[in-house]
Amino acid sequence: MQFRQQALSKLQSPEELDVPVRYARPQGLLVLAVTLVFMAAASVWAVTGSVASTLRAPGILTHGQGSYVLQSPVNGQVTRVLAEEGKLLAAGAPVLKVRTEQGDRVVRAISAGRVSTLVARIGSVVTPGSDVATLERMAGTDDPLLAMVYVPADTAATVSVGTAVDLTVQTAPAQEYGTLRGRVKAVGRGAQSRQKITAFLGDKELAGQFTKNGPPVAVLVSLQKAPGSKSGYAWSTSGGPPFALDSMTPATGALHLAEQRPIDWLLP
Repeated sequence: MQFRQQALSKLQSPEELDVPVRYARPQGLLVLAVTLVFMAAASVWAVTGSVASTLRAPGILTHGQGSYVLQSPVNGQVTRVLAEEGKLLAAGAPVLKVRTEQGDRVVRAISAGRVSTLVARIGSVVTPGSDVATLERMAGTDDPLLAMVYVPADTAATVSVGTAVDLTVQTAPAQEYGTLRGRVKAVGRGAQSRQKITAFLGDKELAGQFTKNGPPVAVLVSLQKAPGSKSGYAWSTSGGPPFALDSMTPATGALHLAEQRPIDWLLP
């Protein structure tokens, strides 16, 4: 009953227009000021600042002209292997000698290149179309090494010619020797299928690894030379590994993309 009387008396009293307004406490003003300063700084950074991003993708060291699979044109048994893995052959150089019903036949290299894999061995039986060797196309031993990096098709548009690339080479651990330096020389015009990559590398398994997440775009990377180093190329550490690099060695590329302003992420 007491509360009811107090409520009625409150309704009957005039409005308290002369009561001073209670403003925010000093602590609240401080929080508001800090928030405004933070928002202003964030706005300035969004317009004038920049953010660097890195795209990682698998790749391989190569001489840039690709490889080809040499196939037997005859049916018979291999009696002699005339080539060695790692050796450079001229176009038309003998690779195998095969005994056929018509006599001994020689399987020859189609074009000049380095023998990366010899499949056929003495005593093995070959048929027309069977793989006997893989050769990497090379004009000479002084052909420079390159790196072919396969980036996802949906991010290839962010890669441009001249982009800096750091390569982690499988045979040279980055913890010990650092990363191999390079720059993007060319970007493919479209995604490549497993069959196309196989035709270029001459290796179905590698092509399968590069396309396991969908057809990628091939990015050709030129390596920065350093004549004074053992490998002949520049590394993030002084000197790099104390040995030469081999082609067809797996590597992982870290492509340093162009810096972007944060405000660009908000604009269509």
